[in-house]
Amino acid sequence: MRKILKQYGLLICLSLILIAGFGFITLASYKVSRDTVYQNSSEQALPVTSDAVLAELQKDILRPVLIASQMANNTFVRDWIINAELDKATDQKPDQKSEQKSDQEQQQNIEQITHYLKEIKSKNNAATSFLASAITHQSYSPDGTQKTIVASEARDKWFFRVANLKTAYEINVDTDIANRDSMTIAINHRILDYNGKFIGVAGVSVTLDTMRRLIDSYQSSLHRNIYFVDQKGTIVLAGSAMKRSLSNLQDMPGMRSIAGQILANKKIESQLLDYKNETEHIAVSERFIPELGWHLLVEQEVGSNIKPLQDIFQINLAVSAAIMLIVVVLLVLSVRHFQQRLEKSAATDQLTSLPNRHAFDFVFQQALLDSGRSRLPLCVTLIDIDFFKKVNDKNGHLVGDHVLKEIALIAKRSLRESDVICRWGGEEFLILLKNCTLEKATSIAENLRSTIAANDFSRTTDLAKKRLAVTVSMGVAQCKDNETEDSVFDRAEVALQQAKENGRNSVYFSE
Repeated sequence: MRKILKQYGLLICLSLILIAGFGFITLASYKVSRDTVYQNSSEQALPVTSDAVLAELQKDILRPVLIASQMANNTFVRDWIINAELDKATDQKPDQKSEQKSDQEQQQNIEQITHYLKEIKSKNNAATSFLASAITHQSYSPDGTQKTIVASEARDKWFFRVANLKTAYEINVDTDIANRDSMTIAINHRILDYNGKFIGVAGVSVTLDTMRRLIDSYQSSLHRNIYFVDQKGTIVLAGSAMKRSLSNLQDMPGMRSIAGQILANKKIESQLLDYKNETEHIAVSERFIPELGWHLLVEQEVGSNIKPLQDIFQINLAVSAAIMLIVVVLLVLSVRHFQQRLEKSAATDQLTSLPNRHAFDFVFQQALLDSGRSRLPLCVTLIDIDFFKKVNDKNGHLVGDHVLKEIALIAKRSLRESDVICRWGGEEFLILLKNCTLEKATSIAENLRSTIAANDFSRTTDLAKKRLAVTVSMGVAQCKDNETEDSVFDRAEVALQQAKENGRNSVYFSE
């Protein structure tokens, strides 16, 4: 581990810095993008949807308001109430014949108004149309006389409320008995006679089915939850996807935390809120609709918009990580390759391609340890080229370099595969003979000496013009038990000096 850290420590640090920088930039980019998507969703998309739903709702409300206004200001309606209803209220029924005639006239009057109400209902696709007289307290629908309005009945309080209105009409959301008690939006418009006196109420009711279909279409296309709640938090209108079990804001997981803010808001401008349920983070656009006394809520699960961004982020992260991994691996391989070249260059003699003295020291230390464990003999042979300076002076340094390389090649061919030769320095070489006795090492050295002496060094170069012969002197020493490296080399050096002093071109060994 220490060796790896020593060799690749800088590379590892650079890789970690690169990965950390990439990770920080990627995560920061994702956070900014996520916040931007959330902001756009909550501050733009949700209010736009809320505006669109409100516009459609107001359109559905405005249409019946115009119809009710036309009914209340229609001359036929005014005259019918003034004449027919007044006659009905003041009819004294003097005799049977007159009574029969009066009944027929009343029936004709009822048929007139019901026919009119039928036309209003059918042509305007209304849930119902209605007329209530302040003179007789009778109310009428397209089906005829509906009922008599009684002040003590809670269901009829709307009539007396409208009678005292300061405005021309009211918008009332309630159940309609003429429409199977379904939830409707009713426009109750005051009818005044030609002197401005209140004489009745006219109007139409529209069901909320149109709004439900609109909500469903928005929810399907925009993937948003849209619903209306009254001022008590009760859900009064929602799409078909809304769970029927949810009837109040308090029933919705997480919504309780913002329900108070929603119900307290009385502004028509949308306000942005958010809450969390068990699994989702939900953004809410809320606004108050004063005409209905309702709150319009548009919700969107934030993750639905962020999910595509997360997918892209994960893909980019995976691709970038793969590219970074490839780059780091290639970088490691390149550095390792150059490091190996540097190590080889540092451990190899450039001229002869043999291990240099530094590399040989490491090999020799390992060989000493192996020899000590295996109890096998180990010998060294020191080689010195005879009169190498004269070779350089006479033939030039290029020829001298050629001689060094040639001797290295001859030695490699002559030695065993397990033997190691290195350039010891200058014109000296050192051979390490593993599992080799002194006698055998001397024989190997003698064989190598004679091969070198018989070689014509001019045959492998164009630098020498005539035959070039070179001889070597050699000293051999066998490693003793617990002997140091310097001691072995000193004894080999002594043997080499003896060879030089005794005429050179010879092999001597040290006991």
